[in-house]
Amino acid sequence: MSTYWLILKQWFNETFSTPLFNIGGEEISILWILKAIMLLILVSILARGTKRFLKNYLLVLLRINEGTREVIGTLSSLGLGTLGYIIVLQGLGLDLASFAVIVGGLGVGIGFGLQEITKNLVSGLTLLGESKLKVGDLIEFQGHLGYIQEISLRSTVIRTFQGSQLVIPNTDLTSQPVENWNYENCQGRIEISIGVAYNSDLLLVTELLLESAFLEKEVLAYPSPKVVFVEYGDNALIFELWVWVANIENRKLIKSSLNFIIEYKFRQAGISIPFPQRELWLKNVESLPLTNLKTVSNEQPFSPHITLKDSLKSFPCFKHLNELELRKLIEVGSRRHLKKDEIFIQKGEYDSHFCILLSGQIQAIYKTQKVSRILFTFNQGQYFGELPLLLEIPYPTTMIASEDTQLFLLAKTCFQNLLNQYPYLAKEIASELAKRQETLDEYHKSLQEMGLVDDESLKNPVVWIRERLGQIFSL
Repeated sequence: MSTYWLILKQWFNETFSTPLFNIGGEEISILWILKAIMLLILVSILARGTKRFLKNYLLVLLRINEGTREVIGTLSSLGLGTLGYIIVLQGLGLDLASFAVIVGGLGVGIGFGLQEITKNLVSGLTLLGESKLKVGDLIEFQGHLGYIQEISLRSTVIRTFQGSQLVIPNTDLTSQPVENWNYENCQGRIEISIGVAYNSDLLLVTELLLESAFLEKEVLAYPSPKVVFVEYGDNALIFELWVWVANIENRKLIKSSLNFIIEYKFRQAGISIPFPQRELWLKNVESLPLTNLKTVSNEQPFSPHITLKDSLKSFPCFKHLNELELRKLIEVGSRRHLKKDEIFIQKGEYDSHFCILLSGQIQAIYKTQKVSRILFTFNQGQYFGELPLLLEIPYPTTMIASEDTQLFLLAKTCFQNLLNQYPYLAKEIASELAKRQETLDEYHKSLQEMGLVDDESLKNPVVWIRERLGQIFSL
């Protein structure tokens, strides 16, 4: 056994301790290389740990700002790492003085080759030290808008609103104009340009624009919105509406909402928004060749398209909403198309949607091992899903489309926001459900069979539903 260990030891010494080459007066072997790698890794870990300790603990206790902490931590890490590498190599017997001439000769060439990296390094330290741009700032650079996600020594990472990460060299950020939207805060001004006809009542236009601004909840009361008469255009009088918002990153959505409100207000007040028009004069019309024109009588009779807006307006709980309120409802909802015999939801599954039947038919089928029967049928113009939503329980029936069906779905959060904004809808929904007493009785019976409610739960549907709406949505 001892002979075996001697042979293994001799093989190990010959393999790992045999010099491979000489550098700086030191014989380099595999064992020397392994030692150097391990020690250099330990130095790197120590340098990174020092940066984190300084940045996240010590300098925080000293109340030093984030940019200065980043600079101190980075420089300390680089200095400690460089010193540690030198000590390790010197400790292993490598004479670094012999590399001075070589390094000096290569320094000029390396300097020219790495000058761009050096510029970015200095620019990175400048960004971190000045704190003009910080992690989390919303900036706009060369048409790109996004949040600063990371500032490193060479580059800065911007997270755009499209979801991508834009990597920008630090030199570009320090040498070109950068718009920082939250240098002090996230407030900003949105400008909306609009033209009106020359015969318009300018005082009424100003009043309607200010009313539109105050109808948008994102617009700040201070600074107050302003209307500016910009110029006499070729086809219209040009106005601008200036509004200030707390979160400028939502400017496109806010501007879209304001455009909808302004269009609605102008249409209601009879203010026309002109557009460029051209007149075409034809001479010698009698010389033009006649073409075969189809008469209207040969065409198919026109059948008006029933819009989603009209469908929702026909529902009793939405009949009081105006066009702007209906637009918000359409934006937050989603549509679902079901083919004939397609299952919308299985018995025992959870779903948190208020479902409106735009067209088609939905059957609620109660299935057990012994029986399968249709409890009730929902037709166009009706809705369902409110009771599982209010009770926060799974569906006691399987909901299946008996024909091609279109549904309009409101998720629980959207339904909650709708009820919070328009509390009278809770009363409307409760009243409509009270009219479906027979359906409620059947539903109550099926819930009792599943042991999900007690006998007292639905004695007074209107009162109970109002209470549940208040409990769930904090109305």
